[in-house]
Amino acid sequence: LAELRLLAEEERAAARLALGRAAEAVPDLDAHVTEHPWREEAWRLLALALYRTDRQGDALAVLRRARTTLVGQLGIDPGPALRRLEADVLAQSPALRVPRDTTDAASLWHRAAQAYDRTVAAGSRARLESTVGLLRSLAVTGGGGLAAAREQRTAVVDAAEDLGDPALTARVIGAYDVPAIWTRGDDPEAARRIVAAAERTLAVLPSAAEYDADRCRLLATIALEMRGTRSPRGPEAADGAEALARRLDDPALLAFALNGRFMQSCTRAGLAARRDSIGAELVALSARHGLDTYEVLGHLVRMQARAALGDRAAADAHAAAADRLGERHERPLVAVFTGWYRAMATGTEEAVRAAAALLDGAGMPGLAHGLLPLALLCLRLADRPRAAAEAAGTVDPNAEWGPYRPWAMPFALLGAGRRTEARAALR
Repeated sequence: LAELRLLAEEERAAARLALGRAAEAVPDLDAHVTEHPWREEAWRLLALALYRTDRQGDALAVLRRARTTLVGQLGIDPGPALRRLEADVLAQSPALRVPRDTTDAASLWHRAAQAYDRTVAAGSRARLESTVGLLRSLAVTGGGGLAAAREQRTAVVDAAEDLGDPALTARVIGAYDVPAIWTRGDDPEAARRIVAAAERTLAVLPSAAEYDADRCRLLATIALEMRGTRSPRGPEAADGAEALARRLDDPALLAFALNGRFMQSCTRAGLAARRDSIGAELVALSARHGLDTYEVLGHLVRMQARAALGDRAAADAHAAAADRLGERHERPLVAVFTGWYRAMATGTEEAVRAAAALLDGAGMPGLAHGLLPLALLCLRLADRPRAAAEAAGTVDPNAEWGPYRPWAMPFALLGAGRRTEARAALR
């Protein structure tokens, strides 16, 4: 165990060096070699860390101290790794530098964050706007990022409202224009709070035309967050947002508004063609203006709509396009939706259960809750014509149906021979 711990400390130091964080590694490595002077890898890492913090003299001093210690205490010469490092330090070898891609991705981010922290006042409005921008980026990085962004979002909105500046609050609420595809929210209480804050802000936002873009974003937010509620306010907000966005001729605003319009086009059966039209406009608009996350959304919308219209070839093509964009722009959650589409298209219980595993850690409880039993019921109903009675016999009323329990109960009652109650549940 002691050996494993020492190895772990050295691997952590090596990871810091690989991420361009050499200065952070120096204190721990210095203590490490003092306590364990026989570990050559620790000496090597310390010397390399010092060299990468522009302390070439100190790096050489450490290497000489390592030689003296090893020879004096253990009677052995330094190994090839230490000897090679000493030669490279003396020659200022380019091989000792941090790889450029790592510098760009990690070290530069770290330095920029430190500079921002030093220069932007802690309670400033700029910090709130920057925070919501960061949360927007975080939300599309994967399940953990999405959950963290959702958790912090309401706190940022509350902080903006506390400052009493409706224009700032409108910008903070509207800046979280994260594309949404599933028509049930992940956190209904948070959604209710966001809608309430947006409504309050709309009521006090100045009526001047210069605030129309903020007004549009607030309305689009309301349309998105009220998905699945059946409230008439959702469609009204979607109408208002789309009209403003088209008048302002702002592509990013229009994409956001079209997302709200899509969410309010799922209120009843038979609207797949309308959703397909929305998806087509999103794809074309986003491709022209470099709105990559909305281009992904457009393909996912069209994948769903073409599947609903029985056009498997087109749905497959949109799924493939969404996957390509997701991979190119590092959007891992895209695969959750395309994976579920393919599982349902495959039509086997094994495929659906495999798709359910994609939801583990995806950070989308509104999608996951009740989806598996619903999907299995759909497969049984689609198995062949006139299969409803047979499928009804397999419905377990005690399964975790989530919000889809009302959809399942007519079949559960039919399977139990309670036809009158089944008809009532269907109505």
